[in-house]
This record gives sequence, structure tokens and C-alpha cells, in this order.
Amino acid sequence: MVKKYSNGVYLVNGTEIVEKDGSVSQKLQQLTGDEVAEAIARRETITYNVLETHNTSEDMTSLKLKFDSMTSHDITYVGIIQTARASGMKNFPLPYILTNCHNSLCAVGGTINEDDHKFALSAAQKYGGVYLPTNLGVIHSYNREMMAGCGKMILGSDSHTRYGALGTLAVGEGGGELAKQLVGKTYDIAYPGVIAVYLSGKPRPGVGPQDVALSIIGAVYADGYVKNKVMEFVGPGIQNLPVEYRNGIDVMTTETTCWSSIWCTDDQVKDYLMIHGRLEDYKKMEPGPVAYYDGLVYVDLDKIEPMIALPFHPSNTYTIRELRENAADILNKVEKEGLELFDSSKLKIDLKSKRRGKDIYVDQGIVAGCSGGTFDNIMEVADIMDGKSIGNSTFSMSVYPGSQPAYMELVKNGAIAKIMSAGALVREAFCGPCFGAGDTPANNELSIRHTTRNFPNREGSKPSDGQISYVALMDARSIAATAINEGKLTAATDIDVEYSKPIYYFDKSIYDKRVYNGIGKAKEETELIFGPNIKNWPEMPALTEDILLKVVSYIKDPVTTTDELIPSGETSSYRSNPIKLAEFTLSRKDPEYVSKAKEIHQLELKREKGEDPRDGNQDLKIIYDKISKIDTDKGEKLSSMGIGSSVFAISPGDGSAREQAASCQKVLGTWANFAKEYATKRYRSNLINWGILPFEVKEEPPFDKGDYLYIPGIRKAVLDGIPEIQAYVIGEKVKPFKVSLGDLSKEEKEIIVAGCLINYYRNQ
Repeated sequence: MVKKYSNGVYLVNGTEIVEKDGSVSQKLQQLTGDEVAEAIARRETITYNVLETHNTSEDMTSLKLKFDSMTSHDITYVGIIQTARASGMKNFPLPYILTNCHNSLCAVGGTINEDDHKFALSAAQKYGGVYLPTNLGVIHSYNREMMAGCGKMILGSDSHTRYGALGTLAVGEGGGELAKQLVGKTYDIAYPGVIAVYLSGKPRPGVGPQDVALSIIGAVYADGYVKNKVMEFVGPGIQNLPVEYRNGIDVMTTETTCWSSIWCTDDQVKDYLMIHGRLEDYKKMEPGPVAYYDGLVYVDLDKIEPMIALPFHPSNTYTIRELRENAADILNKVEKEGLELFDSSKLKIDLKSKRRGKDIYVDQGIVAGCSGGTFDNIMEVADIMDGKSIGNSTFSMSVYPGSQPAYMELVKNGAIAKIMSAGALVREAFCGPCFGAGDTPANNELSIRHTTRNFPNREGSKPSDGQISYVALMDARSIAATAINEGKLTAATDIDVEYSKPIYYFDKSIYDKRVYNGIGKAKEETELIFGPNIKNWPEMPALTEDILLKVVSYIKDPVTTTDELIPSGETSSYRSNPIKLAEFTLSRKDPEYVSKAKEIHQLELKREKGEDPRDGNQDLKIIYDKISKIDTDKGEKLSSMGIGSSVFAISPGDGSAREQAASCQKVLGTWANFAKEYATKRYRSNLINWGILPFEVKEEPPFDKGDYLYIPGIRKAVLDGIPEIQAYVIGEKVKPFKVSLGDLSKEEKEIIVAGCLINYYRNQ
């Protein structure tokens, strides 16, 4: 079904796979009639050509990228614009799409949700951007329809910014990277590895894009096979997939931890762009005659089965057949894994209760957002549910089309009527079910969803309060098959249905009538509209020569998601208020973090006022005395030593691109993260852009929660790029240990030393 190659590969004429081994030269010569240099073949990927076009440096090993456009939604755009304003932005130097699909149905906070939208419209008018009104389209649906094109690059402040199936290399990043583009700077990254994803065959009826995506995620996530790399989709199987099917696979590549994705383009992509009135954005894209890849994932589409990703990660994959045959063992395993994730004596995980005899029954089905809410998916849901019923028991179902144009076409062709007649609810374009702000199940209910993630809390529950529900990811077709069986888990390949496959007609007039398009038409005289919840960033200190850190949170989970660092859902209403949002930091993972971080932050605030933080604090006096014995020449210079909190996690930052995972820590006075590794490049970038030191500790940490850590000469160490930095645990005994910061660009070093991106630009 899915096979990974252990070595690099050459792809000859787009079809022949030649693995790099001892006889590779001979094989290539037989196929091509010539010698092939690896360095030349690396330049023959689609990825290389797109990156070369957007690179502003003369060195393709160290890229400095400028994007064609950017996009943000209403959880992230206020902070980005505020950061860019504080950094000197005068207008949007590239098309910037502001969508409203996240912070639109959150009841918490009263009027402050809509205040953010009014701010965004005024910003689009003032600086020259595009404003998509609330619920008119989810961020990625709109960008596919209106912005993505062959050979383009798009930067988005949402981790699922993926438009590779349309020939666009798209990157999801934290807000700081978007702010850099807004002030005319570049996105800097070392040239990434490129992994080919070779598709062959054709999926069976009833097998959908989520089934293919979950098969790939399950195969590559655990060993980091594509981590921070580009997934380049090639092979003859592509032609057997409609474009929306490709989009559904592509958007899920984020869950592999890859950096971006790109696909070969063909006449189907040309037709898609023509339907959307953008034929000029098409060009054929494919690798050269001989292209070299750092690895290859072979996917036999013929053999893909309906899949399910059980709680609590998209990589926790099984075929539905396998789950049904081994339900007791698999559900027991998931229960045990779940209990290891949560530190709550109140919590009871009971997935085994979903079994009734040989069958598994679920409580809810959701088809929504950028992955599930496509025209093709919903059309096939309608075909399956036509003339059927979801029943009047506990099972419920909701369908969220991804955009208003898709919704209207589904109304016109009768698909919506079929779904509603079966008893399902049809809602507006909204990303809520993806992040815990819509259709939250009851305690211990199991929801099957064609959405992007099933991390803990992403469905809206609060395990720390003893309340939990479960999300399993499935394809829309199998969700519909389950629905017409009133919640009995059913693969779409196990039912008889005739799929209608109607032609899609895109009506752009909906956007023409409602979307504000100010590209190239900035109106500087426009006043920004600030609601009472929209606050400026607080002042943040520069990095001092020496620092004293207290470890206020120590997380032992194998991976810590962004949602655990800063919860989604009910916090959405406070995304524009840095101080208030910070109160939620780590609230579901370490409820003591905020109060402990504030205690240390008060000591730093005393120092910044010119007061001695040791006054009235006997414990700190003892710590300082021990430090003075390490550095006898410091003396009273210790009074200028910065004091901050720190967080340790084994592998933090999987999931969302939201910069608030880092900025909230900074607001509370956290100056460093310690990790064995960082789960994603984007989280590490977020830390750097907020002036938080991204320390790496490869060995078992010699410190624990509550310990103080002293790091002398850190400012100089950052600027000089010292590979190993001396640090000390200040406890009953002083224990030296080493930390590193990994590779940092010159600009990243200067941002950390300045204290944050805003300070860096202000200093310039």
C-alpha cells in the first residue's frame, strides 16, 4: 500500500525509479545513455525550480525567499499586523488575504469577536489587502479558488497552508515570518530535502482523499521521514485523481511534519483554473528527465483501503477493516496511550464501550473545512445519503462546505437537499470543528471527522477538568456510510452506491459582491478600528549578558502539540489581547505554569526598574551567592543579570503554526525553551521571533521542574554562534552542563539578542 525507500532515488522520465545503491551509475546509463551527476539531477525537481525563482540570494543552499502572496485568518491576523506596524510597516507590499473562518462562532467574549473583523477590514483598506467577510469561505478554500497558481509561493499563518496540488509551494508559518514579509524582508531557510511521493494506480470507488492521506501519514510520521522536507508528488497515478481529490490529500501533508508540498500539474489543473477564471495561472510542471530525491514514498492507490486515525493523533492509523476485526485489542491500546497523555485522576477513557457485539458505534459525524468540505467530497456524501436516514437516536451529523460558491453549487444541484433530507445539518464555512469551537461532543462521545486533526482538546473537551471526548479522522465517504447505518462504523467500500460526479460550476460573483479587494489601492488616510480587546504588544527586554532561568514547566510527553502550549477553542476570542490570552498558556497541560511564570516575571520587572530582585527574597540571595562563586569576577554585575522562566519539553511544537504558542510564553516572562528536538521548524521560528532561546539538550536533562539554571555570557554566545554553551544547575550542588542553539542565521541571532522581532526592527 505505502512503501518507503531507505536511500535516495533518481526518477527517470517521471516514471522509472532508480534507487541509489552500488550499481546506480550503471542503471542510469542503461536508461539514459549518459552519465548522471547527482548535483545536476537535484536541480531537476519541481521544488528546485520554484524555490530558485523565489530566492533572492545568490546561494541556493541558503535561501532568502520572497512570496507571491500571504494569507491569515482571524485568530492570527491582528497580532501579525500589530507586529508589522510596530516594526515600521507602511503598506502591504504583496497581496495579503485576510479571511474570517476561525474566530466567528466563538460565543465567549461578546462583541470582541466581531471587533477583530472590523479591524481587519480597516487594515485591508489602509494597507491595501483583501478582506473576506465572515463565513464566506475558509482560508484554504478561498486561496485555492482565487490565489494559488502554478509556480507560485504562498505564505500563510495557518499550518495547513498547502496548495501543492495546484502547483503552488505553500508554507504555513508563525506570524513573525509574515511580519517580516510585510516589512520587506525575506524568509530565510536552508535548502530543504525533497522527498518524492510516487503515486501509481487508481483508488477504488468509496476510497477518498483522506484514506490516501492517512495511509501516508501513518507510514512516515513516526520516524520523521519527511520532517521539514518538501513532499513532491509524482507518478502516473496523479492523472487518476480529480483536482479536489488531490487538494484533499495535499492539505493533510502538514500532519507528516513536512515543510511544504508540490505536485506535477496537468490538464485537470488547467481545467480547474479555467473554471475559476484564472487560466493564466496554469503551466505544466513536472520533474526534468532525470531528477534526484532524498527519498521516495511509493503509494499504490489500487490497494488503499478506507482508513481511520484513532485518538489522539492523525498518525494513529488503521484500516477500518483491521479495526473492526481487532476492536478489543486496538481500543484497549488507544485507551492506555490516552491515559499516558493526561495527568488527571478525574479522567476516565472508555473507548471500549463503543463496541456492541462485533460492531463499533460512533456518536457523531463531521465533514468540514479545507480537507473535508470540498465540492467533490460533499457531492459523494449526498450520493451515499440520498433517500436514507441517519436515524433519531444518539448519532448526529454536520456538514460544512468550504466556501460559499461551493455551497451554492451544492444547493443548485440538489446535493444539500439530499443531505438535509437524511437528517444531517448543513452549516456555513467555518473551521470550528477542526480546533474545538464547533460541534463539541458530550463527555466520552466518539466523533468521526473529515477534518485535519484529532489531537487532544481539538474537539473542545477539557481533560484536566475530567471531561473528554474523542475524535477519529475518516474520509467523508465512510462517514456518510456510517451515518446511514445510524452510527455503526462502516467503510464506504462496503455499501452499494452510484456516484453522480456532476460538473462543478464556480460562481465568482459571490466574492465580487462581498469581498473587499484593495490590492495596490492602499488608503493611508483610513483609520484602523480598534475594539477594546485589541491591545498592543507589551514592552519586551533585550537579552542580557547573563541570564538566570527557573524551570517552571517540565513536560515528559514524547511530543507536545501547539494546542497544549496554547489551547484553541474558547481562547479564540482573546487572540488580539496578548495579556489576557497569556492567561491560558499551558492551561490544559500544566495549570500551574502561569502562576509560576508570573512569580519569576515579577523579579525581572524589579530588575528592569533598577531595583535589586534579591530584596526580600532569601531563596534568590542564596542562588546569587552560589553564582558568585562560579563567576568570582561578576560581583555586583549580577544585578544586571536577566531573570526569566523556562519550559522543558521533549519535542514541542507539533501542529498549528499559531505564534501565540511562543508569544504567550514571552508575555509571561519565559526566556527559553529546552528540548531534545523541536517537532516543527515553524515552532522553533516562533520562539526565535519572540526572542525565546530555543535550547537543545541532547542528553537526559540534569535539571527538573523548580530548578534554577544559570547561563553566563549567553548574549555573546548567541552572537558568536558558539556551538556548545556552558550552563549550570544551581541547586544544593552546582552541576555544569552543556546546551546548544542549533543553526541560527545572522538575523535570527540579532532578533534573539534584541529580545523579539519588534525590538529588532525598531532598533534598525
